[in-house]
Amino acid sequence: MLVKQYRCIHSATCICTKRGHVSEDAIFLVFQHLNWNPRLIAALSCVCKWFDDIAKRILWKEFCRTRAPKMMLDLQSSGSHSVDGNWKALGKMLIHCSGCSKGGLFNNIQIPGHFVHRTRFSRTSGKSFLVPQCRTDVLYVSDPCEHLDQGEEGDIGFFRGVFKSFSMSRVRKMLIDREAKLHPTEVCPYCKAKLWSMLQAKLIPRSACNRLGAYEDCIEYYVCLNGHMIGFCTLLPLSDSEEASEFE
Repeated sequence: MLVKQYRCIHSATCICTKRGHVSEDAIFLVFQHLNWNPRLIAALSCVCKWFDDIAKRILWKEFCRTRAPKMMLDLQSSGSHSVDGNWKALGKMLIHCSGCSKGGLFNNIQIPGHFVHRTRFSRTSGKSFLVPQCRTDVLYVSDPCEHLDQGEEGDIGFFRGVFKSFSMSRVRKMLIDREAKLHPTEVCPYCKAKLWSMLQAKLIPRSACNRLGAYEDCIEYYVCLNGHMIGFCTLLPLSDSEEASEFE
């Protein structure tokens, strides 16, 4: 959850399950005034099943459209009225770095997930994460979320992304053709779907390392059944000239 301090208290006796006491139009206008505040949406969703239903159907969708309008328009341009997975999962992906727990997807790395204020997602960058046979696919990828000085691991970067119409993508077809195995235990942190390893399927191009500024043998990413991508890399150290420009 985005806001862990709120305890989920779903109950059959919750007054909010008695529909009609608050207009959905009123809820819409309130959160429109709040600019679709994601932390508040997440907090109230955790304590009220009725509100959670509204959030999944309406509020997360409006949040995504407000936060990344061009990206959302493109993701829906194939004629779909929804997105693969769900709007709540996509909203969380826009603002939450999943991190990793020890023994999870990325070996012994221990970095907790956290809220990020704003992240740039790029369709152009996404091309760098696709092998040549799949460059017609549309993939939006974030800039890496940098976690510096992580002991022996060095500087760590987490990145995330989403495919347009993943069910019809060439990447999905190649994963199936290559009989790629789904991870036996780990699931997507955004939609809880099972994950394919792009490293295991040998579908990580060298261009991804160049785009991230990462070591070639220290990059890995997974794609879930709904087309969400999560990845990890060890970042190359900045050159002296790059370090100097950071402080000019």
